[in-house]
Amino acid sequence: MLDLAFAMAPPPEAAGQGGGSLLSLLPPMIMMFAIFYFILIRPQQKKQKDARKMLEDLKEGDNVVTLSGIHGTVKKLKDDIVVLQIDNNVRIKINRSSIGMNRESSKN
Repeated sequence: MLDLAFAMAPPPEAAGQGGGSLLSLLPPMIMMFAIFYFILIRPQQKKQKDARKMLEDLKEGDNVVTLSGIHGTVKKLKDDIVVLQIDNNVRIKINRSSIGMNRESSKN
């Protein structure tokens, strides 16, 4: 019975290679992080930067679309408040962060 247990045990020289297997996993992990960075993280950061720049560059007269889908023209800008004209004599106040896109810049 003991002979069977010794026969199933790994050879003694294979037990010393356990530390090497951890080091061999490092290059694939670095490669996976690089792939995630270039496919997911970097494009998302660029999109956020473009949206922030668009909100900072808003000016009166711009045609915009809000995140809820309302189309209108910017009439007044205050710090974080935008007065948006959506029809004749119909104006609404919204937060600057609620603007989704500038219709002129989306055509380019």
